[in-house]
Amino acid sequence: MKNKIYFIVILYLLFSVSGSVFGIGERTIRLSGDALWRMADYRTGITEATRVRPATVLVLSSSAANNAGSAGTNGFDAFLSFDEGAPASFRDSAGNYRLSSSPALGAVDRRYARAGSGAALFPGASPAGNEMVNSRNPGSFAVSGPLVLEAQRSSALFSSNNRFRDFSMEFWLHPLNMGNGEEIFQWSSTRSSNRVQFSPQRILCVSSRNRLQWSFSGFFVSPDGVNSIDISFTGASAVVPKTWSHHLIRFDSNTGLIEYLVNGRSEAIVYTTTTGREGGEIYTPATGEGGRFILGGNFMGMMDEFRIYNIYFSNPSIQRYPMRGGRIETMAIDLGEGNNNVLQIEASGGRTSILNARISSDYRQNGRLRFSDESEMQFFIRASGNPYRWDSPWQAVTPGAGIGGSVNGRYVQIAVDFYPSHNGESSPFLEELRIIYAPDEPPLPPGNLTAVAMDGAVRLQWRNSPNQNTQGYLVYYGTSSDNYFGEGAVLGSSPIDAGQQNTIVIEGLRNGVLYFFRVAAYSHRSIGTAGSFHAGEFSREVRARPLQGIAGN
Repeated sequence: MKNKIYFIVILYLLFSVSGSVFGIGERTIRLSGDALWRMADYRTGITEATRVRPATVLVLSSSAANNAGSAGTNGFDAFLSFDEGAPASFRDSAGNYRLSSSPALGAVDRRYARAGSGAALFPGASPAGNEMVNSRNPGSFAVSGPLVLEAQRSSALFSSNNRFRDFSMEFWLHPLNMGNGEEIFQWSSTRSSNRVQFSPQRILCVSSRNRLQWSFSGFFVSPDGVNSIDISFTGASAVVPKTWSHHLIRFDSNTGLIEYLVNGRSEAIVYTTTTGREGGEIYTPATGEGGRFILGGNFMGMMDEFRIYNIYFSNPSIQRYPMRGGRIETMAIDLGEGNNNVLQIEASGGRTSILNARISSDYRQNGRLRFSDESEMQFFIRASGNPYRWDSPWQAVTPGAGIGGSVNGRYVQIAVDFYPSHNGESSPFLEELRIIYAPDEPPLPPGNLTAVAMDGAVRLQWRNSPNQNTQGYLVYYGTSSDNYFGEGAVLGSSPIDAGQQNTIVIEGLRNGVLYFFRVAAYSHRSIGTAGSFHAGEFSREVRARPLQGIAGN
C-alpha cells in the first residue's frame, strides 16, 4: 500500500494526472514544460527553447556541436559558440585556447543569433584605453581589441613553434555597415628561421568594397623551414550588411589548395606551391612564438560560431538546423501495476523560425504535425512489463488517432523524430505529450463466500466475480483474522491458486483449529514476476473449524 501511495504522489508531481478524460475508466498522463524535457532523457540534436510558447518546448538544436557536418566534435581545434550569454563567460569549448574579452564587447540572445542561443556583438573601433580582461584569470594580462584567443595547450594548432597540415576556419558574420578596412580577425606571431632571426607572421581578414579580403604572410613555410610564401585573395561576392553570411577557409596539405567559400559557394582558390598552382613543392603552415587571434578588432556587427578545425572540412553545413534532424526518447513511464492498454497518444506542437530577430511559430494539436515547408515530427511508442527490457519494437503512431489495442504493459516509452524544413531554416517544436490509457484494473472480489467444516478439511464456495477479465481466484487462509499466512494444506501454503473454479476443498488442515478465509479474483499473472498475480480486493472473511468425524454436509 505504501508503494502504491508513493507511486501516485510521484506520478502527480511529474506528470499532472487526470482521469476519465474520454470515457469511464480511462486515464491521461500529461507531459509538458520542464517535466517534458526532463523525461526526455535521451536527446540527440534536440534542445529546449523559450519564447516560442508560454511553456518551455523541445526544438531542434542549431548549435555547431549538432550541425558540424562531416567534421564532428573530434575535428574541433577551437569552438566558440558565444552561447554563454555574457562576453566574460565566452569560452573555447575545445579547451585549446584561453579567451580575453573587452568591456565593450556585447552578447545577443537566440532571437538575433545565427545558431545556438547567442552570438557575439562587436562595437566597432574601441575607444582609447579600452583594455581587455582575461575571462579565465582576471588581472593576469591586458591587451587591446574586443576578443583575444591565445593557445593554452601544446595540442592547439596555433600553439608556439608548431607545424601542421590540414586546417579549416569558419564563422558566421552579420555586419552592420561593412565599411572598408573593418578587421574581422587577425592572427599574428613571430617565427625564427635559419636565415631570418625574427620573421613576422600574420593572417588577416578585413573588409574591402563589401567583400572580405584575406592575406597570409609568412605562415606557409617550405618543408625545410627556410622559406615562406605570401598568399592573398578577395571573395567574389559582396557581403550584404545586416544579413548573416557563412565564411569558410580550408587548406588541403596534399595539394596545397586554399579555398574560400561564402554561403557554401566557392569564391576563391589559390595554391601554396612554388608554381602557384597544383603541382610543385607545397608549403604548409608553421607557427612561431607568441601567436594570438584578435577577433573583431574594429568590426561592427555580430559574429557567431567561430570554429577552427584540424582537418580539411569537406562537407560544411550552412543550414540553421541539421538536415538529419533530431530525436528524443522518454524514460520508462510507469502506468501502474498491470497490463495496461494504451489507447492513443496526443501531442501539441508546431513549427518555429527566426527572421529579423522575430520568433514566429505555428501551433497545432494532434494529426501528422507536418507543415508546408516539410518540417515535421514522427511519433513512436513501445510497451513492456520491465522498464529495463524492451522486447516489443517501436510502433509508429499518429497523435490523436487510436492505437488499436496493440500497446499493452506496465511501462511505456515514447520517441519523437524531429525534421527541419526543406531549407533547414525552421524547426518543429513539441510542447506537450498526453498518454491516454485504460488501466488494468483488477477484477472485483467474488460474492457469497461460504465455508463448511469437514474432517481435516474445509469446503469453500463463492459466486463468480462479475468482471469478464477474471482469469482465476486466489484462496487465502490462516489461523487468525486478517492474518492469512497458513501452511500445511495439501494444495499448498496460502494463497492457493484455485483457477477458474468457484468451489474448492482445502484438505490437510488440523482438526480443532479455527481457520479464517478470504478469496480474491485475479486477471493474470504479473508480467516478469514469478508467482505473482494481478489480484483485486479480498472477499468478505469467513471461518470454519475442522473436526474429526464431520462429514461436511
